Amino acid sequence: MGIKKILVVDDSPTDRYLLADILGRNGFEVDTAGNGKEAIEKIRLNRPQLVLMDVVMPGKNGFQITRLITRDPVMKDIPVMICSIKDQETDRIWALSQGACEYIVKPVNGQELLSKIAAIG
Repeated sequence: MGIKKILVVDDSPTDRYLLADILGRNGFEVDTAGNGKEAIEKIRLNRPQLVLMDVVMPGKNGFQITRLITRDPVMKDIPVMICSIKDQETDRIWALSQGACEYIVKPVNGQELLSKIAAIG
């Protein structure tokens, strides 16, 4: 099938822009959200094929939103890749235990991101 439609969730406008730019230049349809509440609304409305989720955000963090997505009967089939500055093995393990399918560390290497997306889709 291949992933074409991605939602980037990050409270940093700069990170949202950088990720959307990498993805857009490589043929992906990209939407963005600045927090978890907005992300849930956009997921329900637009049904992305992948969610690229930051961890540290105001309100509910990315781990909490990932858990919500992956345990919701309507959204659970949408894969979530965590994209975070947090680079500890415990963060990776916790992300996967919350339902994330993959984990990538910022600053993001474009080729690594594309490779991980290709492996998911």
